Amino acid sequence: MNVLLSTAFVLTWSSGFIGAKLGAGSASAVTVLMWRFLPLAVVLGLVAALCARASWRGLTVRDLGRQAAVGALSQSGYLLTVYYAIQLGVSSGTTALIDGTQPLVAGALAGPLLGHYVSRTQWVGLVLGVSGVVIVTAADVSGGGDATWWAYLVPFLGMFSLVAATFLDRRAPRAVGPAVSLTVHCVTSAVVFTGLALATGAATPPAEASFWTAIGWLVALSTFGGYGLYWLILRRSGVTQVNTLMFLMAPVTALWGALMFGEPFGPQTMAGLAVGLAAVIVVRWGARAGGGASRTRRAITPVAEVSRASGSPAPRARTGR
Repeated sequence: MNVLLSTAFVLTWSSGFIGAKLGAGSASAVTVLMWRFLPLAVVLGLVAALCARASWRGLTVRDLGRQAAVGALSQSGYLLTVYYAIQLGVSSGTTALIDGTQPLVAGALAGPLLGHYVSRTQWVGLVLGVSGVVIVTAADVSGGGDATWWAYLVPFLGMFSLVAATFLDRRAPRAVGPAVSLTVHCVTSAVVFTGLALATGAATPPAEASFWTAIGWLVALSTFGGYGLYWLILRRSGVTQVNTLMFLMAPVTALWGALMFGEPFGPQTMAGLAVGLAAVIVVRWGARAGGGASRTRRAITPVAEVSRASGSPAPRARTGR
């Protein structure tokens, strides 16, 4: 199940970069994001009111406020920077490559912020993953592009936004169900992007069929698939493992972009993909090996360990999600 979830997560999360490029050809980033989340927030709100009331019982205003902050960072802030970078001319593959540095940042901060021990084997895997990102980044930069130099800094803001959201969620005093968190995050993003679109005069959607194709793509694959699986795997496997999968986003997106948009995909990019796969294998092997370590030097893997470090109880097993 972990392998299937990880594979689905990599594919659906990578689809977000492709969907952003599909939408960038017909509308601004704010317009695409507004119409991605506004109908979705309405549907999820109705489902929560009619079919999922039990999931909301016992939650306080503070719990919902924390989830709104997490959504503002992990959805609104992260996606706005990704879409804006692609709108500025940064390719989907390059944007994914820059976001691929997230695992190293998350791994470095897991110790001081969550009190976790990251094994040496896991650090080797993290460094190996960064090497793969560097290889593919060099291939993309050498291919040239239309974006100005500062446009390549924009995705870094999104990467730090997602890292901050991850740790804010893990330090919550109680676990919130995936259905609740997804609803709160999408409603928060709908409010943020609708406000931005109205303020900038970009709320009216274009009539092109390609725009609505991109919206359907983003809702079905990126939101329900990639974003939902991100938080599910985070709770099942922990911070380090879910973020290590991010190393695969760049080469997978580059391959996807080559197939759909004719973007270059040469031997150097293929080498980066191989190194990224090796990084995931090394980190997962190190996580299993860390299971036998002493309690004071346990590797970051189970949700219970994350919960203990943040002072919160481990979430109970859930079914029917």
